[in-house]
Amino acid sequence: MRTVREILDGVARGVFPPADGRTVVLPQPGPRHAGVLAFTAHSVVVTDEDPAWVYGTLRGLDCDPLAAALHPRFLAALLERTGRRAETVDAVLVAAPLPGVPPLALTEIRDAGHPRIRYARERRDDVRAWQADGGVLVTGRGTAGRLEVSVEVDEGAGEKGLGRRLAAAARQLAGEPLWAQVAPGNARSLRAFQAAGYGAVGAELLLRLPGSAEDARVPQ
Repeated sequence: MRTVREILDGVARGVFPPADGRTVVLPQPGPRHAGVLAFTAHSVVVTDEDPAWVYGTLRGLDCDPLAAALHPRFLAALLERTGRRAETVDAVLVAAPLPGVPPLALTEIRDAGHPRIRYARERRDDVRAWQADGGVLVTGRGTAGRLEVSVEVDEGAGEKGLGRRLAAAARQLAGEPLWAQVAPGNARSLRAFQAAGYGAVGAELLLRLPGSAEDARVPQ
């Protein structure tokens, strides 16, 4: 059986799961890492729950089987069964690392109390953050240990294209494939990551552990 990390590593290389219309259930790589990953005609439910329950619940849905794993009724049932919380179904993008030094002036943030760092540490390990003039860049290890990035541009930041430049700088700071999760409705952010060379590979909903500071959202 393939692991979640093996699937993600393959996708980062352009090798996708077979478009066979199947949904598979894989165990969580760690306590934080539960959710649903959706690729073209292939979905992965990442959970330590009984696979028989997952497959039975999916069969009971009156919807296209290709969309069942991200159907609201299935997600609601999964959340109720696990007692977890969820945010949004995100578009998932990935990019290869780039050589060189970022041309953007970046200063690493050492303050563990910085709101962006606090927010990221609820979701990721090995979090690092950099401040630019008008924005923040954050990296950390998320699902199955993959390296993830998020950027935040200050409201009213004068520099046009700053989000794209931050996303591109992240590729030069990383020595491995870099993943980004963006709410589909956030068209500005999607365009910034795509312009920085990130390619869309799927969608996902991550299930968060309850009772943590995750509920105090920081704008993306």
